[in-house]
Amino acid sequence: MKSFIKHTMATVVGIFLTMTLFSFISIIAFVVMIASVDVNTPIKEKSILRINLSGSLSERSDANPFATLMGEEEEPLSLEDAMLALDKAAKNDNIIGVYIEGGTLDATPGMLQELRQAIVEFKESGKWVIAYGDSYSESSYYLSSAADSVLLNPEGNVDFSGLSSQVMFYKDVLEKVGVKMQVFKVGTYKSAVEPFICTEMSPANREQITSYLSSIWTNMLKDVAGSRNMEVSKLNSLADSMTMISEASMAVNGGLVDRLCYMDEVKSILQEKCGYKNNDKDLVFATVSDVAKSEILNEKAGDEVAVYYAYGEIVQSESGGLSISQEHQIVGEKMIKDLQELREDNDVKAVVIRVNSPGGSAFASEQIWREVCLLKEKKPVVISMGGMAASGGYYISCAANRIFAEPTTLTGSIGIFGMIPDISELMTKKIGLKFDVVNTNKMSDIGNMARPFNAAESAQMQKMINRGYDLFTKRVADGRGMAQDSVKMIAEGRVWTGEQGLSIGLVDELGNLDDAIVYAAKMAKVEKYHTAPYPAADNPFEQLMEQTKSGYLDSELRELLGDGYVAYSLLHNIKNIERVQARMPFELIIK
Repeated sequence: MKSFIKHTMATVVGIFLTMTLFSFISIIAFVVMIASVDVNTPIKEKSILRINLSGSLSERSDANPFATLMGEEEEPLSLEDAMLALDKAAKNDNIIGVYIEGGTLDATPGMLQELRQAIVEFKESGKWVIAYGDSYSESSYYLSSAADSVLLNPEGNVDFSGLSSQVMFYKDVLEKVGVKMQVFKVGTYKSAVEPFICTEMSPANREQITSYLSSIWTNMLKDVAGSRNMEVSKLNSLADSMTMISEASMAVNGGLVDRLCYMDEVKSILQEKCGYKNNDKDLVFATVSDVAKSEILNEKAGDEVAVYYAYGEIVQSESGGLSISQEHQIVGEKMIKDLQELREDNDVKAVVIRVNSPGGSAFASEQIWREVCLLKEKKPVVISMGGMAASGGYYISCAANRIFAEPTTLTGSIGIFGMIPDISELMTKKIGLKFDVVNTNKMSDIGNMARPFNAAESAQMQKMINRGYDLFTKRVADGRGMAQDSVKMIAEGRVWTGEQGLSIGLVDELGNLDDAIVYAAKMAKVEKYHTAPYPAADNPFEQLMEQTKSGYLDSELRELLGDGYVAYSLLHNIKNIERVQARMPFELIIK
């Protein structure tokens, strides 16, 4: 009887496990099937391109294979898709205008400026743009101000209060748990280490933040003033008048918005734009994703200009780095392989590298720099800087034939630092561990977590950082055709905007990705060409595995911790950081 029960239970468990396995495989197969279907969606007549300004603006779209299954209507906004959608919408007769939904959008100033310019260029097609928001954050208003009409809910508000940059300091938190950061750096302005060794900004850091914030704000004011037909001085006065907490009518009286109306009134306005009388027809909206995936305009005609997207923190391998959560990374090993393939691909006549990175591993940056040099020997290489291309992001850019940047791109930050945690107090005093050691040489146990660096080890570490800085500045000098001493005068880890970088020789031309592509094609002497994005998106199975592994826990932590999630993730991942870094501050917050 016992044997019967045993075998019966084993059979039931086996059937259950088999059914579970088959269910999981079926889900994967279904997701792959959905993703493999032709995604080009025909655009209906009298469609309106809807751009939802909420969430975070990413460089590229990271498609979620579960999105369709879970009934999500639209993927988070990506700059790549939005730029492509606006370009196609201007040329597609079935799209009659653009409707922008205001909200709270998180994005770097350089990315916002590029997207805003695309909206302005769309208007040159003669089609209309209308923006409406229950409220507007500063980022979403900056974009929406390019519209023909800016509408606001009667109980809404517009955040137009100027820019602020906040730095979070971890020194006291670390000391409470017995951790100290051993820091080695070159560069007066290299502020990435300050949160770990200071409790307030250094004078040099405050100086550089003030400088680049002023440059960014000046550009934003100029753009808004041009679209709204206002004086910059009046906009600054409005920014000082607490528009965010004032009644909505103040935004109208001040000229920030054109009209106050409710959602039903907005619908009537859009129906009138479509030529519908008496609200007799429903509006037809097309998402950014749908329009971006609609018919291909260039049909792969002529030669190929490759556009390689390099965005996120720079790490040597996928297991390294200190990125917050599962954000995209520039993995040195992978990028080198990708660039090698582009170098050997005879169909590719030129390469535009789209860089949007705060930097990261100095070692990985040097390896990528080398591959860019080899690529340049065979075909033109042009850099298009996005929101930021600083420190390691500038390192991998400086060897290119030409560098384009937005006026508000954050760049420069030419400096090196090393940061190694000293957890000896945590281990010996807080936890109570004891250690003993036998060495054959003076530095046999260098890096021993049970003790801090001694004077000799610290001196050697600083020498290594100095060598890294000297190499970095030499790479910049060689790439930019400058004397190394001249580079060091504008280096010191200082962050510049693209506009400032142009004046000091770090940037060749102010322009967007399209400008960089046109220049690359000209360098390659090709008149008829098409573009192709690299690297290719992960297949649905890889996306599923990655999101299954990390997505749920990450989303739960974000929900639980709110603004504290950044600090938690940074401290949690501190062990993953590569010892020598060429990067901007770990979390740059501009609001």
